Amino acid sequence: MTVSDFRPFLIRALTVARTEIAALTALFVAAIGVMTFVEIADDMTEADGQAFDHQVLALLRPYADDPGRPWGPWWLKEAAADITSLGGISVLGLFALIVIVFLLSQRKWLSSVLLALGLIGGVMLSEGLKAVFERERPPQALQAVETINASFPSGHALLATVFYLSVAVMLTRAFPRQRFKIFVLGVGILMALLVGLTRIYLGAHWATDVFAGWAVGSAWAMVLWLVAYGIARWQKRHQAPLQDEPSPMEPETGDDPTKV
Repeated sequence: MTVSDFRPFLIRALTVARTEIAALTALFVAAIGVMTFVEIADDMTEADGQAFDHQVLALLRPYADDPGRPWGPWWLKEAAADITSLGGISVLGLFALIVIVFLLSQRKWLSSVLLALGLIGGVMLSEGLKAVFERERPPQALQAVETINASFPSGHALLATVFYLSVAVMLTRAFPRQRFKIFVLGVGILMALLVGLTRIYLGAHWATDVFAGWAVGSAWAMVLWLVAYGIARWQKRHQAPLQDEPSPMEPETGDDPTKV
């Protein structure tokens, strides 16, 4: 068998790879997220992982006379407290309601349902994993904010990643230029990162709690996108009535892999 015999197969494989690059990327991110969470969960129970968490917390609590005061000026703590609320269930629930109402007004039935299910599923994932691992939070004397339930994984980091990343992916369809798509995705990722970092800074979570929250949140967001992508492709082929219709301000494009 010569190389020419493989040429049709290679051409077909490259064509599929180009058209399905977004789906392959989402699948890759989901797999990496799951594997990262498993690795962190394993390290969390070992001495090295616990030592890392304590070292990070000690670096952020340098004041012996006031152990609950985080490193930096007073306004940094206030800013962190404000930013961390952007990952709370109340704030995310309000944001989600606003986005869902907007999506429904634009006849984005599929996107609105999946966003609601995504946030509900994220809460279930967070609470379920917390119940399984039952990890204690950092010492209360070192916490700069009030906390409830278990520590691992960080619910704020998980839910912020699911919500902001999902909304960012949805918004990429509204911008035809690549740089705007990159900007929107960058903002979504930045929001999730800031929420997680503030949880560490405020002593509400160990560092590995937040890393695990990011990993699970990214995986769940990508699973939601893959579901939306698969449904949209199936609906387009069968002309199903539940397919999201294009916004009035934009023409309907072809088979856009970013469409949810």
